[in-house]
Amino acid sequence: MSIVDIRNLCKVYDLGTFEVSALCDLDLQIEQGEYVAIMGPSGSGKSTLLNMLGCLDTPTSGSYNLAGEDISRLGDGELSAIRGSRIGFVFQSYNLIAQLNVVENIEVPMYYRGVGEQASYARAMELAKMVGLENRLKHKPSELSGGQQQRVAIARAIANDPVIILADEPTGNLDSKSGNDILDILDELHRRGKTLIVVTHDEGIATKAQRTIHLLDGRVERQQYNHKRE
Repeated sequence: MSIVDIRNLCKVYDLGTFEVSALCDLDLQIEQGEYVAIMGPSGSGKSTLLNMLGCLDTPTSGSYNLAGEDISRLGDGELSAIRGSRIGFVFQSYNLIAQLNVVENIEVPMYYRGVGEQASYARAMELAKMVGLENRLKHKPSELSGGQQQRVAIARAIANDPVIILADEPTGNLDSKSGNDILDILDELHRRGKTLIVVTHDEGIATKAQRTIHLLDGRVERQQYNHKRE
């Protein structure tokens, strides 16, 4: 089953005196439980595609089905609800809340979904342990290394059990050891059945995925399979 089904998707930005076509007639299907890497040079459409997948922007034309629902023409409120319940985001810059500790940062998405305090805390504790931060529960972001902050970000991303996880250069600010630790966590999430979509410029990271999609000028230039689906 395709968890992501994009057909003839175009995104054109009107800059007043001229238009820029960021995506053009793009077709993309991603299966449930698949691990996909997206690559391409600057200006190829990676960021625009990520914004579309994450419901942060809407297409000019074409369709985007997520878990069987066409979300191409939904309003801001509906898109916000989908972002909070169906999509997990992992950013290069972590985007943690400085005033909150590890557990509290993980709880944030559950708070916005109205999860009860006891259930939210129990889930956050479980996820903190999963990413290896059970000894850092009360630490704030400034008291954590970059790798530890990214672990918190991953735990936060999966707090609401999203249908897809979008990771934008998740190891971009990390040293090689911390980066490899983060990739190991993503591998574990994939083994647990999560659908992962990782934007990266690093060929070594891309080969961790089952499939690499190369973009050029707003289109899928080519695809390659790195590993068979289990």
